Amino acid sequence: METINIAALLITLAAVFSYLNYRFIKLPTTIGIMLIAILMSLSLVLLDFFKIVNVYDYASLLFKSIDFNKTLLHGMLSFLLFAGALHINLNDLIKHKWVIGVLSTFSVALSTLLVAILAWLVFALIGIKMPFIYFLLFGALIAPTDPVAVMGILKTAGAAKSLETKIAGESLFNDGVAVVVFLLFFGVLTKGEGITFGNTILLFVKEALGGIVFGLTVGWISYRMLKSVDNYQVEILLSLALVMGGYALADALHISGPIAIVVAGLLIGNKGRYLAMSDTTREHLDSFWELVDEILNAVLFLLIGLEILVVTIAKPYLFAGLLIIPAVLLARFISVGLPIILMRSFVKFSPNVIKIMTWGGLRGGISVALVLSLPPGPEREALLTVTYIVVIFSILVQGLTIKHLISGKLK
Repeated sequence: METINIAALLITLAAVFSYLNYRFIKLPTTIGIMLIAILMSLSLVLLDFFKIVNVYDYASLLFKSIDFNKTLLHGMLSFLLFAGALHINLNDLIKHKWVIGVLSTFSVALSTLLVAILAWLVFALIGIKMPFIYFLLFGALIAPTDPVAVMGILKTAGAAKSLETKIAGESLFNDGVAVVVFLLFFGVLTKGEGITFGNTILLFVKEALGGIVFGLTVGWISYRMLKSVDNYQVEILLSLALVMGGYALADALHISGPIAIVVAGLLIGNKGRYLAMSDTTREHLDSFWELVDEILNAVLFLLIGLEILVVTIAKPYLFAGLLIIPAVLLARFISVGLPIILMRSFVKFSPNVIKIMTWGGLRGGISVALVLSLPPGPEREALLTVTYIVVIFSILVQGLTIKHLISGKLK
C-alpha cells in the first residue's frame, strides 16, 4: 500500500475515533483514541477467529507494512519533542537542573538494571529462557517515561508548577539517554561488542553531549535567522526546517537527535520567543505547533492501539507481561525514590513526589518503537508482547488515574 494511502487511512481513523471519543466516551483524546483502536483490533481478531469476516489478515498485513520504529523514532518524534520543549520555561528548568539531570541519567541506568534483573526472574519463573542481554535491552527500552504521554496528562492534571517542571524535564531528556543505553546493549547483541567503561563513556559523550552541542548550534543559527525577519510564514518554515533538517543531520552524524531537538526547542521557545518574534508570529507559531502536536499525538496513540494486530499473544508471554507490570513500577519507585531521598537535604520537593513520579512515569510509543527494532526471533516476540502490555497498562490505568493521585483523591 502506498505511503500516501496509509497516511490517509491513519488520519481518517484518528479523526473518526477522536469524534467517537468526544461524543460518547469522553476520555482524554489520545487515551480515548487508543482505547477505541484496541477494541477495533480485538474485534478484528475475534471476527477472524470465528470465521465471520476474513479481514484480520489484510489488516495485519497492512499494519505490518508500517515501520513503527522508523515512523516514530525517525519521523514523528522530532516534531513531538520540539512542540513539547517549545512551551517549557527555561528558567524553571534551570532551577531544577540537578534533579532533572539525575533523574534523566542515574535513574534511567538504575531502572534499566533493576528491570533487567526482575524480568529475568519473572521469565525464569515461567520457564522462558533467553540470554540476559535481552533483559538489559528490555530494561533500557522500558526505563524512559514517554514525553508524549506524560506531557499530555500533565496539561490537565493540575500538578504544582515545580513538580510539573521536574516530570516534564525528566521525560524530555531521559528518552535520549535511554536510547543511548539501548544502543550500547544493541551493539553487544548484534556486533558482539563488549561493554567497557571506556566505550560506554565514549558513546555517551558522542550521543548525549554531542546532541546538546549540536542542538545549541542549530538552535542558535535558527534564532539568528528568526530575528532577522518579521514574517510568520517564513518563521514557521524555519522552525520546520530546524526540526526536520536538524534531526536528520543529527541522525547522520550519529548523535542524539532527540536531545538535540529538545535543546533547540528550549532555545527557540524561550530566547527565540521573546527576542526574535513579534506578537503575531508568536501567536501563529504556537497555534501551528499545538496543532501539529495534537494531530501527531492522535496518530501515534492510534498506532499503539492498532499494534495489537502484530503482537503474538501467547499465554506464557501474556502471563509474563502481567507479572512484569508491578516489577516495572517497583523499579521506577526505587530508581526515582532513591535519588530524591538523597537530594531532600538540599532540594525542596512537593508532598508525595515519589508516589506521583512513580505512578506518573508513563511508557508509550518510544518503548514500542525500540522493541520493534530488535532482530526477528522468539526473544523479540516475547519482549514485544510484554512491552505492549506494560505500555497499555501505563497509558490506560496510570494515565487515567494520575490526575486523581495528584489532586489527593487517591491515597
